[in-house]
Amino acid sequence: MDGVQQRSPDDYQPRLSLWGHIWRYLAALAISVVGLTSSAGVWPEWRLAVDLSIGVVALVLVFWRRRWPFAIATITAIAGAFSILAAGASALALVSLATRRRWGEIIPISLLSFVQGMFWFAVMDVTPGKGPQTLGVWGLNAGVNVVVVAALVAWGMYIGSRRELIATLRVRAETAEAEQSLRVSQARETERRRIAREMHDVLAHRISHISMQAGALSYREDLSADQVRGQVGAIRDVAHTALEDLRTVLGVLRGTGEDPETAPQPTYADVCRLVEEARTGGMNVDFEDEVEGTPPETIGRSIYRVVQEGITNARKHAPGAHLEVTLRGSEEDGITVDLRNRLGFGSNTPGSGLGLIGLSERADLAGGRLGHRTEKDVFILEAWLPWGQ
Repeated sequence: MDGVQQRSPDDYQPRLSLWGHIWRYLAALAISVVGLTSSAGVWPEWRLAVDLSIGVVALVLVFWRRRWPFAIATITAIAGAFSILAAGASALALVSLATRRRWGEIIPISLLSFVQGMFWFAVMDVTPGKGPQTLGVWGLNAGVNVVVVAALVAWGMYIGSRRELIATLRVRAETAEAEQSLRVSQARETERRRIAREMHDVLAHRISHISMQAGALSYREDLSADQVRGQVGAIRDVAHTALEDLRTVLGVLRGTGEDPETAPQPTYADVCRLVEEARTGGMNVDFEDEVEGTPPETIGRSIYRVVQEGITNARKHAPGAHLEVTLRGSEEDGITVDLRNRLGFGSNTPGSGLGLIGLSERADLAGGRLGHRTEKDVFILEAWLPWGQ
């Protein structure tokens, strides 16, 4: 197929074990012995010695048939024309060459092997008592020679095809295993990020509320005992709620609790309640809702989280500053969430910047975008979310 690069045989040829070398040599010797036994008894000693010498050299050379396949196949084929013992080595080299399935190598060596067989039959086979070679005998020998060469080539090509198939399946299995491992790793990372967002969105809001109320209480000296008890009770209630949220998240991590994703989630209708809680906690918040209609549940949750993070940031970094929250949009235009507060002098509540990272991830997952900037002394957090996600 055009454009597809054929794999090199070196990529899928398995390494031979000791037994692999032994049985191949035994098979090559068996082929040689069949022809040698029929002639050795009537040959002169010098002829037998020459045959054995050439055959031994061919058997030694065939050991390197994988390193120099074409050269070794050529040498052993030529040796087989003068030595029956070398015929086995020549057959082994031809089969090994055919496993590479390269016609540019197979065709010339196959022709050479055919010529080798016919040369031996016509010239070298001088066994005493051998009758004249008729045309029929020539045809029979040529046919047998063609069948033997074709069988050796076919067997080698089958072995090479099977080896490549096994190697391909092994590579596919390794690739699939690596991809599966990567998917598992990505799924774990996604889950860690999701849990981190849940912990930050919920716990940071609660704890910043506690911090602001406790900080305000430490500066108020004009409160009566009943007012102090009321403030402390409010702090206790928020702390209990934060602990419940923390237990929920830890339960998910241990695999024994309800996943926050499947538990009842805040929606667009809960944004007003969130703003009222902030006002009750002492924040100065102006809220304007100019959204036409009711956004889908998933987008409503994202709106809630953006507003929640804006309130949390204002508590931590600009306590006492005026916060403006504006929601506007429609089904056609999407939803814009705009939060503005003047920069404050900071507070003792630490911040890590993970809230904005989590919000950016939420906006990306919803198909929207989130940005923040400072204009003069006003911090602006703005998010746009599509309606139909």
